[in-house]
Amino acid sequence: MIDPLQKISTAAGAPMSMAREFREFIARGNVIDLAVGVIIGGAFGKIVTSLVDQIVMPPIGLILGKVDFSQLKIVLQPADPSRKLAQVAIGYGAFLNTVIQFLIVAFIIFLMIKLLNVMRREEAKAPAAPPAPTPTETLLGEIRDLLKARAE
Repeated sequence: MIDPLQKISTAAGAPMSMAREFREFIARGNVIDLAVGVIIGGAFGKIVTSLVDQIVMPPIGLILGKVDFSQLKIVLQPADPSRKLAQVAIGYGAFLNTVIQFLIVAFIIFLMIKLLNVMRREEAKAPAAPPAPTPTETLLGEIRDLLKARAE
């Protein structure tokens, strides 16, 4: 019986081991860049979550009458310990925190893209060095200089 994976790799061309294919796939720059971006994005998400939960929302809650936004909810069914039923609620406060986190991340990404565009524009504005004269132009320049020298 033929192994289906071998069948796929042989159909694409010369037989290639699965380990070799995987190594080539991982060695591509895009995969590594994507992995780094995901890891940094996850860490950045934790920073933004902490910023919103511990720094941004407490003063807003204090201004609005000592409200803890993460605890705001609409209770659909209260908890009943005797029947072992958990509380059913819509946690709109946690949703508000998540929306604020999203807005912060979106604003920071906007600033980063704006900075990148400014840097690209400045790079495009930098004057390019004039092209070097061709051998014909150089020769004509020498002839001009010689004719000027004879005329003087």
